[in-house]
Amino acid sequence: MQQHKVEQIQEAAQQKWERQAEVKEYMSAVNPPMPKIEIVHYPSALHQEGETRIISFDQSEKLQTPYPATTPNLLANYLRICAGDTLKTEVSASSQLFYVIRGKGRTQMKHGTMEWKEGDLFTLPAVPDALHSADEDTAIYWVHDAPIIEYLGAKPNKERFEPVLYTKERLNKELDDVRKVAAGRNRTGILLSNPNFPLTMTITHTLWALYNVLPGNVTQKPHRHNSIALDFVVSAGPDTYTLLGKELNEDGSIKDPIKAMWTPGSVFVTPPGWWHSHHNDSGEDAIVLPIQDAGLIMNMQLLDFHHVE
Repeated sequence: MQQHKVEQIQEAAQQKWERQAEVKEYMSAVNPPMPKIEIVHYPSALHQEGETRIISFDQSEKLQTPYPATTPNLLANYLRICAGDTLKTEVSASSQLFYVIRGKGRTQMKHGTMEWKEGDLFTLPAVPDALHSADEDTAIYWVHDAPIIEYLGAKPNKERFEPVLYTKERLNKELDDVRKVAAGRNRTGILLSNPNFPLTMTITHTLWALYNVLPGNVTQKPHRHNSIALDFVVSAGPDTYTLLGKELNEDGSIKDPIKAMWTPGSVFVTPPGWWHSHHNDSGEDAIVLPIQDAGLIMNMQLLDFHHVE
């Protein structure tokens, strides 16, 4: 009797495994329709008022994921922390990036306590949680790669780098130095990197970050890449914007473009493979901080960056 029961259990398991076996005709499935990555704007008004909280840019319904995600690989958020308050971030991610939009305070995590202020940027590895304390009204832009981990059904069991702090003073000095030698180029900015990733030369093994200046009355010609950009506007005057489109005209301009205005303290999403050009029709310099999953994409050798000469 016992042997018969074992055989029944085995047979049921065998049938269950066989039911999972599907096949698709090649031409009908080789290029499946994927959820559309849209140009989405997250205004600065989201972090200007209200209680201490995490404001997540969750597009999981559109992306058809069972977990929060802004893009297939990344989740972006605003952290609003009222003066004197604390806010804990807990996430299963291998890389985290924080940019201090305004305010001053500190972050406590397993490696110690990091002091920060407006304009600073810092990265954390696979730490289980971090406690952020604000001395004054604070807003922080927070991007991490938890969607990658969720997609893989994995856990980040190894820290690939140590916490890193890029101060506002260091960022602006490096940017000023680059501007002296890169005037007139398609991009005038600094790529933030980490010595642990010499091949990709990126800020973490999954994340890519550019601190890019767009001088007044300058247009940066169209370019495209296969990574999705989460573009945070650090500063900008009026009439500063990005034009985005899927194709180019014969003269190298973008065909039927969509305009995304640059508003300080806001974020907009640039879809993968779309041509985009940056325009500053004001007399004021502007700075944008795009965060991408390009560390991962570059490691796969699929970034495919192109720009109009």
